[in-house]
Amino acid sequence: MRVKCVICEVVNQLQDDSPQAKKLRNRPIHTYMCDPCHDRISEKTNARLATGDFVFYKSSRRIEEDF
Repeated sequence: MRVKCVICEVVNQLQDDSPQAKKLRNRPIHTYMCDPCHDRISEKTNARLATGDFVFYKSSRRIEEDF
């Protein structure tokens, strides 16, 4: 299965029977992100979390209190 990264638009090949290929095929809302882009975003997110200024916004107060 050929897939394109949503950020850098690099075309990659996935095995047809892999879980990620099945997820992309059966649920069109899921998007593919290549490994370098995924790693870069996770590093930047972890760096923002480490500063202490990063705030997760939840949908309701009651859920936040339970969380």
